[in-house]
Amino acid sequence: MTMTEIAPFRLKPWFSERPWGRKSLKPWYEDTGTTELVGEAWLTGPQCVVEGGDLEGRTLADLSRELGGEFPLLVKLLFPNEKLSVQVHPDDEQAKAAGETRGKTECWYVLEAEPGAAVALGLKPGSDTEKIKAAIADGTMESLMEWVPVQVGDMLFVDAGTVHAIGPGVVLLETQQTSDVTYRLYDYGRPRELHLEQGLKVIKPKTAAGKVAPKPMEGFTRLIEQKYFIVDRFDLEEMEERQISMEGAGCLVGLQGNVWIITPGEEIELEPGKAVVIPQGTGEVIVEAEKGATFVRCVAPVSGNQ
Repeated sequence: MTMTEIAPFRLKPWFSERPWGRKSLKPWYEDTGTTELVGEAWLTGPQCVVEGGDLEGRTLADLSRELGGEFPLLVKLLFPNEKLSVQVHPDDEQAKAAGETRGKTECWYVLEAEPGAAVALGLKPGSDTEKIKAAIADGTMESLMEWVPVQVGDMLFVDAGTVHAIGPGVVLLETQQTSDVTYRLYDYGRPRELHLEQGLKVIKPKTAAGKVAPKPMEGFTRLIEQKYFIVDRFDLEEMEERQISMEGAGCLVGLQGNVWIITPGEEIELEPGKAVVIPQGTGEVIVEAEKGATFVRCVAPVSGNQ
């Protein structure tokens, strides 16, 4: 089976239980299938299952193996009800040196934000290893971090090697390399494993992390363009049909309103909070959307498709 023989398909979100998560993810999801706290909805996780069509019931990991590789982007919705741990991710070179497949560079697009919501991106100048160790030991790690206020529509780049954290009161769309390599440095006293030795090795004192200004394009808004991903937002002001190009492997994620992806012999509904994977080689898809609909396109550039 070749890539072009697989038509676009919709995935069912996989819900990840986290101690900082929420009981309810409404209005995004009516039911998570668990009574535990859920922090993440993985939209293109390897364990996500196809909904509808000839591929129904197959996992993304299963399909990716048939196509000769891993799907390059892990797209999630994050629902923090409390602060996430302070953590850092390695870059590709550091990850491979530690026996991992690849590093973890990511970005966050703010979908909801309560007044005063903030994220931490990077360390204050002069925060060396000894200061970090001391702050972790005495519970003052937050004071070493650069806290950034956020509001709906902000895009934040989280470069590998950036010490970071997410505060409560937000819903984020996260697009990242397909990797779950996370070194937890500080967790506010929660009884979870820390990875101080590994984390200190990969911290970079200065990275490209920070807010990214949106860039108006013809027919859409470019939210971010980096080596591993390009994320664009489409806002439909009237009921319309348009062609959407997909130069690399990627997906479309519904954010608001009714959207349909037209494929030969099938219409796939793109619901808010779900992803439709567009296999590499598809080229273009036809999207029909109602007035007021919003969706994003997440693509792994071919050059960064590692």
